[in-house]
Amino acid sequence: MRLGSGAFAASCVAIEVIGVAIFIRGFFPAPVRSSARPEHDAETPAPEPVAGVRSNWTKLPPPLFSKVVIVLIDALRDDFVFGSKGVKYMPYTTYLVEKGASHSFVAEAKPPTVTMPRIKALMTGSLPGFVDVIRNLNSPVLLEDNVLRQAKAAGKRIIFYGDETWVKLFPKHFVEYDGTTSFFVSDYIEVDKNVTRHLDKVLKRGDWDVLILHYLGLDHIGHISGPNSPLIGHKLSEMDSVLMKIHTSLLSKDRETLLPSLLVLCGDHGMSETGSHGASSTEEVSTPLLLISSAFERKPGDIRHPKHVQQTDLAATLAIGLGLPIPKDSVGSLLFPVIEGKPMREQLRFLHLNTLQLSKLLQENVPSYEKDPGFEQFKMAEKLHGNWVKLHLEENHSDILLGLGTKVLRHYLGALKTLSLSLSTQVAQYDMYSMAVGTLIVLEVLALFLLSTPHVLCRKAELDVPLLSPVFSLLFYLVFLVLSAIHVLVCTSSESSCYLCSLSWLAVGAVMLLVSALFCAILSALIRMVIDSTLLKKNAADASSGWSEVNLLLLLGTVGHVLSLGASSFVEEEHQTWYFLINTLCLALSQETCRSYFLGDECEPQRHSHVEQQCVNLLACPLQDSTSYNTPESGTAGKRVSLLEAQGSCKWWTVLASPWLVLLCCRLLRSLNQTGVQGAHRPDFSHWLTSSDHKVQLSGLAALSLVVIFMLVQRRCSLVSKVALALGLLGVFCYRAAIGIVQFPWQSDNKGISKGIIEARFVYVFVLGILFTGTKDLLKAQVIATDFKTKTVGLWEMHSGLVLLAALLLRPHNLPVLAFSLLIQTVMTKFIWKPLRHDAAEITVMHYWFGQAFFYFQGNSNNIATIDISAGFVGLDTYMEVPATFLTVFGTYVGPVLWASHLVYFLSSEGNNSALSRSCFCYALICSVPVATYIVLVTSLRYHLFIWSVFSPKLLYEGMHLLITAAICAVFTATNQTRHRRA
Repeated sequence: MRLGSGAFAASCVAIEVIGVAIFIRGFFPAPVRSSARPEHDAETPAPEPVAGVRSNWTKLPPPLFSKVVIVLIDALRDDFVFGSKGVKYMPYTTYLVEKGASHSFVAEAKPPTVTMPRIKALMTGSLPGFVDVIRNLNSPVLLEDNVLRQAKAAGKRIIFYGDETWVKLFPKHFVEYDGTTSFFVSDYIEVDKNVTRHLDKVLKRGDWDVLILHYLGLDHIGHISGPNSPLIGHKLSEMDSVLMKIHTSLLSKDRETLLPSLLVLCGDHGMSETGSHGASSTEEVSTPLLLISSAFERKPGDIRHPKHVQQTDLAATLAIGLGLPIPKDSVGSLLFPVIEGKPMREQLRFLHLNTLQLSKLLQENVPSYEKDPGFEQFKMAEKLHGNWVKLHLEENHSDILLGLGTKVLRHYLGALKTLSLSLSTQVAQYDMYSMAVGTLIVLEVLALFLLSTPHVLCRKAELDVPLLSPVFSLLFYLVFLVLSAIHVLVCTSSESSCYLCSLSWLAVGAVMLLVSALFCAILSALIRMVIDSTLLKKNAADASSGWSEVNLLLLLGTVGHVLSLGASSFVEEEHQTWYFLINTLCLALSQETCRSYFLGDECEPQRHSHVEQQCVNLLACPLQDSTSYNTPESGTAGKRVSLLEAQGSCKWWTVLASPWLVLLCCRLLRSLNQTGVQGAHRPDFSHWLTSSDHKVQLSGLAALSLVVIFMLVQRRCSLVSKVALALGLLGVFCYRAAIGIVQFPWQSDNKGISKGIIEARFVYVFVLGILFTGTKDLLKAQVIATDFKTKTVGLWEMHSGLVLLAALLLRPHNLPVLAFSLLIQTVMTKFIWKPLRHDAAEITVMHYWFGQAFFYFQGNSNNIATIDISAGFVGLDTYMEVPATFLTVFGTYVGPVLWASHLVYFLSSEGNNSALSRSCFCYALICSVPVATYIVLVTSLRYHLFIWSVFSPKLLYEGMHLLITAAICAVFTATNQTRHRRA
């Protein structure tokens, strides 16, 4: 099978995406689970332990509270309640914390700190898998045992108002509910009013047992303007009023009932200093947990400081408080202050039920559970508990009984802590089989890439892929049979569940066929490489050995970046690696321009030789393209043209100054957004711009950036597209002014603020119009033999449409990033790549480097919290999953996408038939190497201390980047097909 190198690369990346998806499915495993399924009949509660006699307490203890109200405020940080903001904006809550009948805690939320996994942790007491950060966008039904399932089984009536994630997780648990869309972050007013409007009616009624309220407004404000926004204070005051209304109502009801009620105030996760969440910073994992009830008597002068607990502890506490069994998968501990006022026998009974449940979970998940310190401590506590009960039943009320009870209590609390910690560290069991298959596919694709590189670049960008060759048919079937046998063996002998084992035989067979075909292709490429190297050995001595500094830098920099991914600090601060590489690249280009101008071409290596020499060079250096993207004139063939000959209309000083201008731009951009972990807290220019005191400066900078963007983009657009681009950029500023982030000179501050739906859709019209115009020109060039200019104009207009969309989605303080990106592209094109005649491989790697650097320039990192999900809701009045996901991904990866788009235009405009195809291959290769290497690294580091906080988020980023690369390679291939059809 003969394929162009572009089509070959696109196919390989698509296969690699499948491999990475299988690996991720196995790498992000399911947490520890109980073997008893929740749908089974409820087990009989374990009796009270007694030494030598039979206990008369064999049932669950009665409930402690008649009603429970849970007020969950999304993204509520602990310092919003216990800090200065709480004192200022939540006076009633502060009074309850300091002097009221309450117990306050700081509950630690484990990463990922996004809503759906945190709700699961609160209700099940288990630790959700990290992959739940992906499921957060479309929450499936919760099948695990949980407090709400137990409450419904006990006949309790549950009412819910708020985030519709609860309705998706618990679709049949509520007798009454009203869900609100959680992802429409532009709304922070109506989304909470839709919850509060039900309060007066439901609080007057007594026909419910559990009321859950989930408020989203605070989280939305954080996403829009961060934790220091003035809107935060208003929202906290609103929540304080809601809490006061609920508490006052519950107190009045308590006088009419035998049992008191319980009011729970909590947050699902915190909020980072940028207003986002998802990672493991202190601000994101620290949430307040406030338990308020008239049962918690407080003496004057009793000062209770917030204690640090785990978020998973709430499930066990709610279950005990409602008289329900503790969820089977819970790893949490009962919050002891809740039962501290009860008689000793009840306290010991509650603690015994909790430790017994944890010990059973430990037995089912840890083979050597008997040696666990927590289990040994539990057995000792249970034995002492039996002795205490025996004395109690004998009506012995001496000091010995009291002392023994205190000792048992201490043992139970110690066992709870140790067991909970043991189960929390035993978070998961990796699906090693799925990981191995995914890794095998990815490594096979990488091997095929590396082995095919010299042949793709030597033989007119085409490659023979011998998948159907009869020579390998026997080997192919043999490999397929061996893999099938291994699959059967693994699936029949594995004690734990494997993802691939749960698939149908048709799907598994397709995977095995794919692995077998790749193996045969690799073997064929190896044989061909041996043959070619034998034929070319005699020419090796004559091959050019000259490597420029830029070639060496591109190769060593790429390899160095890949190797750096094995260190957690380098992953956290990866932006520093890219900043260093592009700065060094600018210095190398400066040296090259100076040498080319002052020394001419005397010191340049010979770059163009006969075909045999090219192939030998490429076998040694995969990244060095043997054919330049443009063909030099016959008089200068064999040498790179000197700067004086190539500069044309360019002034010599502009060429010499251009690398330094690029370096200056990059340095300015580094000061705009602090990212990473070590420096994220440091003040930067973006924080200064986004403060409410500097709205005028932000407005001026945004307007200037939009003007610069128009001037740089409109040069190659048609007249219609120029008008559309100008109106679209004007609409971008109008949209930001409508939502109150920037303002016109004549506009009053915070007057007429709206959601900007009309203005954003106005811009979308022009984006689609420009993209349609560009697509029409490309199709015209493909179907009709038009002039070459039609295609290049079409490609530039598609690039312009993407630029306009990026301007709409990026926040105003990031518009200079877009402007500088376009400026650097213009400078590099006119003064570096064309005068110095860099080949396609070099230009491709440089585009990739700059794309990665601009990913971090806009404030991104390998931390999930830096994803700006507000970009996914620009112009949407309701939540629509597909558009919101697309816009969020594009807004996050603006840098790589725009630089790849410019690469397609630049190489297509130079008129070489094979440069674009070779560039696609190089781009796919340079994206595949880090992914394959990182998969091997995270497999070996899967028990690393920072595997979930550092390496796992990076794996998700790499997977998404590879998916985007597959789309980019498809565009490369489609564009190159246009050329072939026209030719």
